[in-house]
Amino acid sequence: MAEKELRAVVLRLRHSLSSCCKSIEGGEEETSGLLEELASFLDSISEAATSEPENEEARKNAVELLLEIQSFLVSSSTPNQAVVDALSFELPKAVSKFAGVSDRCLEIADSIIDWFVGRCNPRDMISILSEALDSLSTSSDPGYAAPLLTGLSKVFVSIKRHHFKQAKLAVPVVLNVLKVVSVELADRDAERVLLFNIALAMADSICVVSTKLDRGESEELQSLMGLFILQIMALVSASIPSEQSGCTPLVSEICKLLPRCGLTYLGLITESDVDAKISIVTKDKEDDIMTSFPDMKLGASLSVIWGHISNEIAEQAGENMSALKDKLQHNQVQRWEAIGMLKHIFSSVILPWDIKRHTVEFLLGITNGSFTPNCHNDEPITDCSIYMPSLFATAQVLADTPIPERIDILQALITNSDSSSISMTAILLDLVRGELRKETLPKKSTNEGVDEAGNHGSPTESAWTERILELVELVLRPPHGGQPSFPEHGEAVLAALNLYRFVLMKELAGKTNKTGVLFRKNLLRACNEWLVPLRTIVSSTMADPENDPDEVAGMLNPIELVLYHCIELVEQNLSANPDSP
Repeated sequence: MAEKELRAVVLRLRHSLSSCCKSIEGGEEETSGLLEELASFLDSISEAATSEPENEEARKNAVELLLEIQSFLVSSSTPNQAVVDALSFELPKAVSKFAGVSDRCLEIADSIIDWFVGRCNPRDMISILSEALDSLSTSSDPGYAAPLLTGLSKVFVSIKRHHFKQAKLAVPVVLNVLKVVSVELADRDAERVLLFNIALAMADSICVVSTKLDRGESEELQSLMGLFILQIMALVSASIPSEQSGCTPLVSEICKLLPRCGLTYLGLITESDVDAKISIVTKDKEDDIMTSFPDMKLGASLSVIWGHISNEIAEQAGENMSALKDKLQHNQVQRWEAIGMLKHIFSSVILPWDIKRHTVEFLLGITNGSFTPNCHNDEPITDCSIYMPSLFATAQVLADTPIPERIDILQALITNSDSSSISMTAILLDLVRGELRKETLPKKSTNEGVDEAGNHGSPTESAWTERILELVELVLRPPHGGQPSFPEHGEAVLAALNLYRFVLMKELAGKTNKTGVLFRKNLLRACNEWLVPLRTIVSSTMADPENDPDEVAGMLNPIELVLYHCIELVEQNLSANPDSP
């Protein structure tokens, strides 16, 4: 845009602003259309500037237009309140879209929104800024949300009453923006960290306000902010490749807010603090605010694990990790609760394995396990298999660890094992088989020699459930489609077949059906969807001339032996009970 064209655009902006003011002051009907026209004009300029990030002239022109708006607002002929209120519906959102053009544009946009925050009704501004944020999160680059988030943080300080109600309106919108930010700005770390820091500043502002309120609303605000920062913790932890990526300062800021919200590591890892905050925030049974915090329990667990990772972070939260672990080691109930909370980390598909490795360390620590990794500190960890034997060997000998919790963690780890941790899957399946071997199945049978729906048996908790077949299927029929491939899945496939064969033989010998493995529909599924397709793959792999015969034989012969035994057992039971359900 040449100098002459810039002057023309500036004159058009001045004319548009002037026309809007006159129309608002005169109460004219065309006011709405003029405001929309002004917003559309500014959008076209911001889109032109952001579409050419290397265009120095476009950035300069964007700055000139923002300065023109700023000058108009702060001039000696400042428009009256009716004009200010009307312009506040369009200008904050419009100028925020310039934030990504340059640091100077971000600075001016911040100043303009700050001007509106200082002159408009705070409750109105919360609604206006929240609506603007909501539209930006779905229609524009979320990086442009910074001025709006900053304005929202400042406006809360000005609210005189109904603080909890206003915060509940803004929190879902802010979290939605941050969720989008975690994905869309994954390769723009500085912008991502900026937005998270602004959101934390907002939480800090609300916590400051809460200290000046009566006890009831103060408790409500603190509880809401507690859930808010736990959700942010989950988003931050999931959006980083590892803890060495510069996230530690951001995590420290989150943990610094924990005591401000009445959250302790012991209360987080045992879930008691989380439950207490939920109870306070959801007094209105028809309120759907909790849908905004789907990962709060994950965030609670991660808050503690980050303290385990870094003493500096634990100190920011005012916590002593040694004392916490000692409490968990000597309190059976709290130890159960901690194991239940840690499964949220193991079951997450988006957390880096490095965080899960530290979670393994922590779990071993509270169960008196040992942790002796055979690797150098500067080597990246992508496979947790070296830690699993000691972890789940410990779990097996802990009589106080509830069986459902063990199965949850085992299933989560198997589900989320990738191609770099197939050995871990094999180890875990072997540990499941060891878990089952410890139990003696009761010999209660029906006329057909099979339990009805697997409901007969020991009144105590048992690992013999239908979930065992789910674990086998995770390997023999991967949830993401396709079939196991060799050689990479060889160890896991052998472990899954051994587990399936063990369950079949144990149920047959005891004339039980706790796992449902002997139901005809499950036998047919195993035969048609797991075993026969696997036999085809094994045969084709062994016949492939490009494979080394000795290497293939060494890997596939054990698999083939167990596979054919499984097929034989399944076919025998199908033939023996053709009319069974």
